Amino acid sequence: MAKRIRVRAPELEGRGGWINTGDREPTLAALRGRIVIVDFWTFCCINCLHALDELRGLEERHRDTVVIVGVHSPKFVHEADHRAVLDSVERYAVEHPVLDDPELATWKQYAVRAWPTLVVIDPEGYVVAQYAGEGHAPAIERLVEELEAEHLAKGTLRRGDAPYVAPEPEPTILRFPGKALLLPSGTLLVSDTTRHQLVELAQDGESVVRRVGSGERGFADGAAANASFSEPQGLALLDDGSVVVADTVNHALRRYDPVTGDVSTLAGTGRPWMRGEPTSGPGRAVSLSSPWDVALWNDRVWIAMAGVHQLWAYDPRDGSVAVTAGTSNEGLVDGPGDEAWFAQPSGLAASGERLWIADSETSALRWVDLDGTVRTAVGTGLFDFGHRDGPAGQALLQHPLGVTALPDGSVAVADTYNHALRRYDTATGEVSTLATDLREPSDAVVVGDDIVVVESAGHRLTRLRLPQEAVRRASAGPRTRRDVTEVAPGILRLEVVFRAPPGQKPDTRYGPSTRLLVSASPPELLRTGEGADAGPARLLELDPTVPEGVLHVSATAASCDDDPDIPFPACHVHQQDWGIPIRLADGAAGSLSLVLAGPDDASA
Repeated sequence: MAKRIRVRAPELEGRGGWINTGDREPTLAALRGRIVIVDFWTFCCINCLHALDELRGLEERHRDTVVIVGVHSPKFVHEADHRAVLDSVERYAVEHPVLDDPELATWKQYAVRAWPTLVVIDPEGYVVAQYAGEGHAPAIERLVEELEAEHLAKGTLRRGDAPYVAPEPEPTILRFPGKALLLPSGTLLVSDTTRHQLVELAQDGESVVRRVGSGERGFADGAAANASFSEPQGLALLDDGSVVVADTVNHALRRYDPVTGDVSTLAGTGRPWMRGEPTSGPGRAVSLSSPWDVALWNDRVWIAMAGVHQLWAYDPRDGSVAVTAGTSNEGLVDGPGDEAWFAQPSGLAASGERLWIADSETSALRWVDLDGTVRTAVGTGLFDFGHRDGPAGQALLQHPLGVTALPDGSVAVADTYNHALRRYDTATGEVSTLATDLREPSDAVVVGDDIVVVESAGHRLTRLRLPQEAVRRASAGPRTRRDVTEVAPGILRLEVVFRAPPGQKPDTRYGPSTRLLVSASPPELLRTGEGADAGPARLLELDPTVPEGVLHVSATAASCDDDPDIPFPACHVHQQDWGIPIRLADGAAGSLSLVLAGPDDASA
């Protein structure tokens, strides 16, 4: 194994305190002798949720030698609320200690730049690897096996249980419900996300008619009692009376028949889509990526593909799937579908000639026209959010997860992180607040003259009367808490550091192994250097008349297994996106270095 830089891991500190430890406060010193994986995450981030899922198997297989510690590092203001972090740890079944770090103290100590970032600490307390982005679990597991062998031989490996204490389960009817649907029978179907079930409720929204799914995380078709889901979310009613379910963590679309209770699979392979894989074809042969919501529009089931920042569609007539909008780059860009950018679309609603979208990471309400053009009603980008009513161009949302078409042609938005239900008037362009004090509303459904809101963190459905007099809020919205990086105006040298994981080497058969895609918000920030090109470094020219903005960098690198005994080695693609707020300042650094994957780099 290559020699590693010996850098002592900083202690883990955060004002919010520890979760899943039974009120104890673990320290790295107390974990000496174990391999520690520190997972810097935030609960709004789909890539962070992917990383959590990827680590589950490693966590189980190396339970006596590895301790995973989550460090929750918020982006949105709501994510700095300790109660919300507690909810998210339960919601996403995080079964390891989590440090709530609302002021990003540990994030800064470890020089983290992206969500998620995974840091590996050896049994002697030294940082030996840092990985940005998702998809690194196989490489980390190989590194863990090397560390186990090395420190077993040295006598520095200590086996034992992790300092994890499971929370007591709560006896609620629903647990973090995601989406709801009104069935033709007048009952309500709800995705009971954390319990991996669908629940049919009577018209009162409380009495259970039927539960669908075993309640255990899994991916099995069959009768209602035996089928299984994994954190289901969106629901859409088809013309034949069956329901399409966005089975989010199974990366699949399922079909539920309310008459027979049977569950079957329409699309998805059970594995997340990876770059380079097909984006169209027979539904069961194409991988999906965290489908979060579904809506029947224009004879197809549109899919909010949160995991790859796109919209896809499933065609019930031939069972095929295909990308319909989005480049897979993360951001807010309008235009033709194949040029538009989304950021974790999480809610859909069909309304005549428009398909409405809750684009959560840009805190935006957007829509698709019949010709496929993507437009924005409310929202400006990744780092502007808040709670402000008024003209759409000035209004602010905070990470909305749901959108509902109302009878008068307006749109209700489940403004999740503002704990509010908002309304966008398509005639006047005004945004108003219909209700507040809703705990993380994630969806809503119209039932007669009422609107039934899914209070996800309240574990219930709440019925409100429509229409209601809007409640005006004039307060300005906060901007991101993320630190701004100061750089010198003029020429900025951007470099992405890529070192292949253990047992692999960079794939340079067709030129440089790394490819960069660079853009900026506003676009005027970059005079030159935007666009895609091969190579790990790029010279950017920054316009000194644009004092600040966000630099968007997407890096892709390739590596292949490095074993002379393997005649046809497997090759792998690594990818990470960054949105880096920058401010031009005389005398600041003229270079910017980002780490894509550096398994032997402790200095990034």
